[in-house]
Amino acid sequence: HNALTIRTREAFPQNYTETLFNLGNLYRSNQQWQLAYDTYAPAIETVEILRGEIQSIQSGDEIKQKLAEEWNQLYLGMVEACIQLQRYTEAVEFAERSKGQNLIELLSVKDLYPKGEIPAAVRQELQQLRLRIAEENQRLKQAEEKNYDFINQLRQDLAAKYPYTPLKFGEIKQLADEKTAIVEWYILGSSFCVFIITNDNPQPQILSFPESDLDKLIDWTREYLGDYYRNREQWQNSLETKLANLAQILHIDEIVNAIPQTCDQLILIPHRYLHLFPIHALPVSKETWQRFHLNNQNCPLNPYFIDCFDDGVRYAASCQLLHKVQQQPPRLFDSLFAIKTPTKDLYEGNGDYGVVNAIKQQFEAPIVFKKKEAKISALLSLDLSGKTEANPQLETTNSLFFYCHGFFDPNSPLNSGLQLADGNLTLADIIAHFDLKNCRLVTMSACETSFTDFNSNSDEYIGLPSGFMLAGSHNIIGSLWTVSAFATSLLMTKFYEELKQSNNIALALNQSQKWLRDVTIKGLLDWLPNSKLEDVWQEELETTLKKWEKELGADSQPFNSPCYWAAFCAIGKGV
Repeated sequence: HNALTIRTREAFPQNYTETLFNLGNLYRSNQQWQLAYDTYAPAIETVEILRGEIQSIQSGDEIKQKLAEEWNQLYLGMVEACIQLQRYTEAVEFAERSKGQNLIELLSVKDLYPKGEIPAAVRQELQQLRLRIAEENQRLKQAEEKNYDFINQLRQDLAAKYPYTPLKFGEIKQLADEKTAIVEWYILGSSFCVFIITNDNPQPQILSFPESDLDKLIDWTREYLGDYYRNREQWQNSLETKLANLAQILHIDEIVNAIPQTCDQLILIPHRYLHLFPIHALPVSKETWQRFHLNNQNCPLNPYFIDCFDDGVRYAASCQLLHKVQQQPPRLFDSLFAIKTPTKDLYEGNGDYGVVNAIKQQFEAPIVFKKKEAKISALLSLDLSGKTEANPQLETTNSLFFYCHGFFDPNSPLNSGLQLADGNLTLADIIAHFDLKNCRLVTMSACETSFTDFNSNSDEYIGLPSGFMLAGSHNIIGSLWTVSAFATSLLMTKFYEELKQSNNIALALNQSQKWLRDVTIKGLLDWLPNSKLEDVWQEELETTLKKWEKELGADSQPFNSPCYWAAFCAIGKGV
């Protein structure tokens, strides 16, 4: 307390925040929750002021990311204090404030200025304010008599012009309609919790789980990622068992049974490393499934999360990102820009099993770059001044489709990307150069394209989906692991068939996943003549399937393992 008389916000904002953080942690460890709340609140306010004073919204991103990692524990402590005080709406608000502020700021800039570049006059005004704050701060350090009225006014002026406003709970619950629920996880210091948000409830419902469950979750995650990176075959063979264990650790049946029976659509918002896992593919009990299908006695033999919600399950990085996307008007779906089999191993092997040619039939004048033509210059090029620019055709496309190799770099997430004929299209490239202002859907039929940075200490969502969302797309389809080319091609062909029927991205993906999971070899042979696949590919697939039929039997389900059907997830608006 004595330190705060010297380490004031006006004179030493960073030191002021550090002291408040330490004091708040002391109150928290003593379970003095109101005092913890009252101490954390001005600390968070100051951190957000400090973010605004960083000299450049764009070149300061690295500093802001470091700031987000440094103060993640501050938001975590505040969420816990709010939960203990039963201030549940504020708990959700502060949880959201810790997620993805860098990305939200950049999206806000793009909303205000469609090219994502702040006009010179506005940028100069922001810079002038920041410089005046810095100069006044320096002057105050040397002044014998200190008056902080002027610097406070400058900070208020900067805050008013700053392109980031935290969501209030009223705005968050408006993201769900009367038949949709939001399920949002938050990992605390020694436990984790789930917020269930519905449109008609003025408060979120909260389920809290003890430290022992968080310990199990951490151990499970280490084993899952360890097997994935060290022994892919072992990881694949044990995936179904692993997901059953995760369902128990996360109390999936308890969570699903807390969702109103009137809901038939879900938006899942994982937290931190939970983004890596196929929550939609976790098993549930038959009793849980029956609760959402009271008049239906045809319960699946082994029901999964997605079986409970007939209108689909989709994901979002945060409510803030979802809010940004849903504010934008609907988009058409009549143009396609596709990258097809850019590397030699793909086009000299089985290619794409005919999926791109099947999909492009749904669009007028589709643009397809394939084989050696599918290179970086098809997407990005240098103008006469040496500045990198995106292909103008990307600005008008409604659907961007990749059939190629993908990868995630856990040591340098911005270098993650998609492998093209002459190099990698990285996340950094997408963020810096892409403009997808008319794009309704980006589909990445490739490996690890929904991976996120699981090494970061912040809550920032960093991965290819966030890059494409920042570029302007409403929806992204990506994968959670290394995928089977054969299974993925069938899934994508069926997904676009379903999408043409329902015009709902999340529902179409869920329907095609359930189809791939349950379909027999006989069912696939019956489907082939009615599919959009060309004759040559129908014959190719028929040969393979008839061979399997002899070996496994007509009623076998070759893609029943979750490693095939559960790999992809829909992120974003959903429609």
